[in-house]
Amino acid sequence: MKRASRHFAIALLLLAGAVLAGCGEHVPALPKLAPGDVVLAFGDSLIYGTGARSGESYPEVLSALIGRDVVSAGEPGEQTAAGMDRLDDVLDIYEPVIMLLCLGGNDMLRKVDPSVIEANLRLMIDNARGRGVGVLLIGVPKPALFAGTAEFYERIAEDLSLPFEGDALNDILRDNAYKSDPNAQGYRKLAEAVAKLLQRAGAL
Repeated sequence: MKRASRHFAIALLLLAGAVLAGCGEHVPALPKLAPGDVVLAFGDSLIYGTGARSGESYPEVLSALIGRDVVSAGEPGEQTAAGMDRLDDVLDIYEPVIMLLCLGGNDMLRKVDPSVIEANLRLMIDNARGRGVGVLLIGVPKPALFAGTAEFYERIAEDLSLPFEGDALNDILRDNAYKSDPNAQGYRKLAEAVAKLLQRAGAL
């Protein structure tokens, strides 16, 4: 009995260690946000809030969750090439401390070469970071059913050491309960995932 109890205790310790190891997964750091700092949500219709009523869009919900001004800089239908063209002006106007980048879905719908999408995203990230702006990258799923998030998002995040949210949009856009583009529940789910990642990255 004593030996069995000892084995059981060891098993519990190993399990606890595994859980702690998972909780301690490294997340690249972001700048710490002061109360008056601006967070920029940059992207397409997912950022603009298509289908959401006032107060329900992802930037608005995120702002309430983190207690900071989250500027919505979303353009419905935008592709990464157009995003590159307007990013400088947006950064000049709002002077954000952190940019939440979510772009590329419209490129994939129009069958733009993935290498071009990746290159454009990298240029936008380099532009923002060159100004001292921290960047959090949000992955977008491929248009094909059950295809998952496009692989180049994770590659970019790993190469450039960015906090990366790669699951939320894939889960939302594959679940009818959250759909519209997405609906209010979907936008909240995305905002909650990003808020959690901001906290893990040390921004909050």
